[in-house]
Amino acid sequence: MELELHINGVITSVNVDATETLLSLLRREGYCGTRQGCETGDCGACTVLVDGIARPSCVMLAAQAGGCTVMTAEGLPAQKGLSTLQQAFVDVGAAPCGFCASGMLLSAHALLQRNNHPDEAEIREALSGNLCRCGGYEKPIQAVERAAALMRGEQSKLVEPEVIHQSEQNPLAALGMDRELTSSGITDRLPVITSSMSANADATFTVVGKSLPNRNAVKYVTGSPAFVADYEQRGMLYGSILASPHAHAVIRDIDVAEARALPGVHAVLTYKDVPRVPYSSVERGLLESGPYDQYMLDYNVRYVGDRVALVVAESAEIAEEALKLIQVEYEVRPHILDPRQALDPNAPRLHPESESRGIFDASRNVAMRVRTEVGDVDQGFSESDIIVEGEYILPVTQPAPLEPHHVTTYLDEDGVLVVRSNTQAPHHVRRTLARLLDLPLRKVRVIRSEIGGGFGIKQEIILEDLCALATQVTGRPVTLAYAHAGAFTSSRVRPAYIIRLKTGVTQDGRIVANQMALLTGTGAYATHPLTAAEGAVPQALSLYPSPHMRYVAEVLYTNTAPSGSFRGYSSPQEIFALESHLDEVAKRVRLDALELRRRNWIRTGDELSLAKAAAAGRDVGSLLVESSGLAECLRVVEEKLGWHIKRGVVNNGRMRRGVGVALSMQGNPLAQSSTSGAIMKLNEDGSLDVFVGAGNHEDNEYTLLAQIVAETLGVMPESIVVYMDDTALTPAALGENATSTFYLAGGAARKAAEQMRRQILAIAGRMLNALPESLKLSEGIISVPNVNQTFTVAQVAAYALYVENRQLMTNASWRVAQSPLTFAAIGAEVEVDTETGAIQISRIITAVDVGRMLNPMLSETRIQGEVVQGLGTALSEEIFYDQKGRPQTKHFDNYHVYNAVDMPPAQVYQVETTEPAGPFGAKAISDVALGAVAPAIANAVASATGVRPPQLPLTPERMLRALHAHAQSQQPVRS
Repeated sequence: MELELHINGVITSVNVDATETLLSLLRREGYCGTRQGCETGDCGACTVLVDGIARPSCVMLAAQAGGCTVMTAEGLPAQKGLSTLQQAFVDVGAAPCGFCASGMLLSAHALLQRNNHPDEAEIREALSGNLCRCGGYEKPIQAVERAAALMRGEQSKLVEPEVIHQSEQNPLAALGMDRELTSSGITDRLPVITSSMSANADATFTVVGKSLPNRNAVKYVTGSPAFVADYEQRGMLYGSILASPHAHAVIRDIDVAEARALPGVHAVLTYKDVPRVPYSSVERGLLESGPYDQYMLDYNVRYVGDRVALVVAESAEIAEEALKLIQVEYEVRPHILDPRQALDPNAPRLHPESESRGIFDASRNVAMRVRTEVGDVDQGFSESDIIVEGEYILPVTQPAPLEPHHVTTYLDEDGVLVVRSNTQAPHHVRRTLARLLDLPLRKVRVIRSEIGGGFGIKQEIILEDLCALATQVTGRPVTLAYAHAGAFTSSRVRPAYIIRLKTGVTQDGRIVANQMALLTGTGAYATHPLTAAEGAVPQALSLYPSPHMRYVAEVLYTNTAPSGSFRGYSSPQEIFALESHLDEVAKRVRLDALELRRRNWIRTGDELSLAKAAAAGRDVGSLLVESSGLAECLRVVEEKLGWHIKRGVVNNGRMRRGVGVALSMQGNPLAQSSTSGAIMKLNEDGSLDVFVGAGNHEDNEYTLLAQIVAETLGVMPESIVVYMDDTALTPAALGENATSTFYLAGGAARKAAEQMRRQILAIAGRMLNALPESLKLSEGIISVPNVNQTFTVAQVAAYALYVENRQLMTNASWRVAQSPLTFAAIGAEVEVDTETGAIQISRIITAVDVGRMLNPMLSETRIQGEVVQGLGTALSEEIFYDQKGRPQTKHFDNYHVYNAVDMPPAQVYQVETTEPAGPFGAKAISDVALGAVAPAIANAVASATGVRPPQLPLTPERMLRALHAHAQSQQPVRS
């Protein structure tokens, strides 16, 4: 039908199908700012204004908008480039990944059009239909408040992040040490101060420490093409996957003749059409043994949503129609949904195939087993005055990024296979695809588009292999994506965990022995980091070292979606169990919970003995903690929460209030094969192109790397362009996660910048007839002290190119032996309704050890986002399966993600220390705050009610059952 629309002030006449959505129409017309997210109207990424009203375009028919005025992010009114509202989002750091930004902007714009003086509650309500998984809601709210003030003609000062600088700290705390003497009266030993640390301790920086906006923010807020779905190729074909309806089955026969005969179908691929090559969807170093237990397509399907066949057709609709014509004969087999069932001697064997390798014990469904011990744990328990045991259960959850996984592949003019994906690990994808498709590495190029939330699951190969295979078979560009229902069913999840802790302590609260036994599932395929013994690091127990420690982990196959890393690997789960358990230990020894932690936590200069034992004899060098802001983080939370006033207050009414605290630690001291490189080129206008290898990087790192390079060189950050997305341009990178990547990329970039600075000053010395070491380079200007003559870096670059006929370039490699540890403390105040079980969070206090501050605004945004996810983990997020293994949680409407209205008041404090291994003393802060949110809330709930539900999330139903069970246990037993 013919439809007339007013889109961003332009009258447009278009043909639409009766069933076409407004989202589909807008994207077809090139309005990329209308993002394709959940397609159920729940996430808000596709929000547009229809006659001034914010509406989700994914659930509105295009025909309904006929004759209406439609505004997308591209149409926001702007005087010079950006509107006041868009500029405010950029200024305050409100667009970390950018996927939700355009929808939020339109919801906020609609609010400001009808009310230019909204209060915070009105702003939260206006944004309540827009979800954010990366940065949370505090920054968008600040942005709307700022824009409203500016639109009213008022001044609006930017809100500075709360940073605890070293000068404000106790000197010992600044070095990561306790504020008081230990109970024995002996102060903590001072750390070894390296020359790197000393040089940075009192340095004055020009760029480092400044709150610069995210380099991609303008692109995000204007709705410019940024994500995979925004790039079209001529002659594009569309892929669609036939998913298994069974949790466990063998394909006895598959007939695709009708599907192949359907007009518009170009290929139908099954296990019969692809090479049977085992691979791992996660990156494994050459020295790691596996497991390698996945296949592009297999005759054995192991979870509901597993890949059965791929159809490639002229349109998505034809592909979906072809899927219905595929006839499959399944032999349904018994399935396993709970990791405890996998150990049963009669349990079905999920990986009987002979081709897979590296599985610890396929006959018992054990993907990997990890056992690490320090001292003699049994003896330690015998020497303890008190032994406390506990079991803690965490459910299956979904990372639930707003942007689904999406891939587009094509052959370029030289026959190179180009893969455009929202992967976090482009070099890993390239290496694996070359092996799977039997191509030389030079014939595969991976380009990473912007990522609308990664959270670890996009560190893996999810769809890239099938999409690349489809292009190889058809010779045409192919696009393949998961809708959100498919992502919940077929993508990666955080698996269920059952953790048992046993702790032996003395009467005065000294931990003598600690044991953690962990049982978890890896799903159908062994993707989780614990499945490789070389990567298993018992982080949580190391937070409280004792003479006798034991860590045991059993990772089992189940007939559920494969498990992914999801922010912190297994650390958040272990931290939840340990920090909940420590409060129970404190109760048993009648000691304040914070005091118990102070007496036992890891200190600067301590050796990570459990990690060293886990290395199994490998030479890992010195595993010492070189910096820690843990003491100051806890002091801040203790003070801001009012711990000593509110803790232990007895309230016996219906509404019970309580406070709780938890600590967390992040970093991998056993990171293997971690290396990166950087190439730097100085252009004749003084700008620099920096090509950095990054294994699993995040959006903020473009800005952070520019700041590192600018500070090292003495130039302005806007003169630097950082490239990390294209394997054809950037050096290879081996790094397991965003934490190690920060140190790798940062170290390589800084080393290359140091070399470039020496080259620039050498040439400038010849130009100025001065010794290079006597020159000063600052803000792009080179000068000689006491001499009235200067040159710019641009003049030096031009001189080198046109006079000396040299292109100034440098390159550097950087290896990280271990990822340093960073720390966080979280405080929570809660109110529990004992009649309904409902838990209300009154406030959250977060303090994070950030090392040397690089960019306060961007790190604050990231921490705020982790708090949002932590709240969901604690109170609402969980995936349910029915008895046949079918996920019952498929959309955001029944997977509750916190929105702007749900959020409690949250304060973030960043504590500065100096980390010798970090660039300029900085630390990677990825995921460290997330792990402590749930246990802090659980501890507050236990303090308020005297009841500790050992299972997450703390839903009203679980809380009410626990309260009733506790009440019954307190009743006297009748004779």
